[in-house]
Amino acid sequence: MVNVHRLWPLPPEPSSDESENTPKEVTRIGSADDVGDQAHGHGTGLTGPTGPAVDDAELERLYAYPEPLERPWVQAHFVASADGAVTVHGRSAGLSSPADKKVFRLGRDLADVVLVGAGTALVEGYRGVKATEVRATRRARLGLSPVPRIAVVTDRCSIPPDSPLITDTSVPPLVITPAAAPADLRDALTEAGAEVVVVGEHRVDLRAAMSELDRRGLRRVCCEGGPTLFGGLIAQDLVDELCLTVSPLLAGGDAARVAFGPLPHDPFRLRLVSVLHSDSSLMLRYQRDR
Repeated sequence: MVNVHRLWPLPPEPSSDESENTPKEVTRIGSADDVGDQAHGHGTGLTGPTGPAVDDAELERLYAYPEPLERPWVQAHFVASADGAVTVHGRSAGLSSPADKKVFRLGRDLADVVLVGAGTALVEGYRGVKATEVRATRRARLGLSPVPRIAVVTDRCSIPPDSPLITDTSVPPLVITPAAAPADLRDALTEAGAEVVVVGEHRVDLRAAMSELDRRGLRRVCCEGGPTLFGGLIAQDLVDELCLTVSPLLAGGDAARVAFGPLPHDPFRLRLVSVLHSDSSLMLRYQRDR
């Protein structure tokens, strides 16, 4: 069983008749057994020492996008080892945990679009999001489409037309690429069923890409990496939220960090908005301090 505990936001302050020295209680908000119970309508099992604390609805509230949204809001999701590696043997799966996967799935549940770099999509074996992979009732209640679209960012239009991203999907993916990408590759992807979006001359113009997502009504943007895409978004000050799971591993080696790219003029300030933990993993959520 995997227990997830809340460390932040803190529980309410003690009432006036309680001692100021009363320790704050850390409450459980989830377990690996919740999924089956939820699927059969038996509740979430998200209880703690003091009774229900943060149930599935509260978890949704924590990770929800602001309302109303007047522009795209980029919520980036990453998992990294305690020493900063984003992969083990070239993939992120070795760093994840059941609790991290729960938050990862929630990110997709709440999104209009999943934004991912071509390298990450190919290495991690991406395909279209299936209706069975998201909570249909949640998406319907929030007024979202049945599944989020996938939007792949590629400077060289390097997604093969026979990739599962193109062939194994119920919603045509967006392939975001610059004008300099080979025209024959762009045409092949269009013919295979993708919607090719050209922004920028030699490199993808990420700010223009956000405008294209906005034009399509895709404002809840769940960015799943990789480091180069995330680094580009940081450089353009396009990141609104970072959901970072710190895995209790020392990976060593030469794995990348969560962001790689041009340096912004100054680092951008974030504020911590929630902290969860499960089996020594930390799930941190930061928002841009604008």
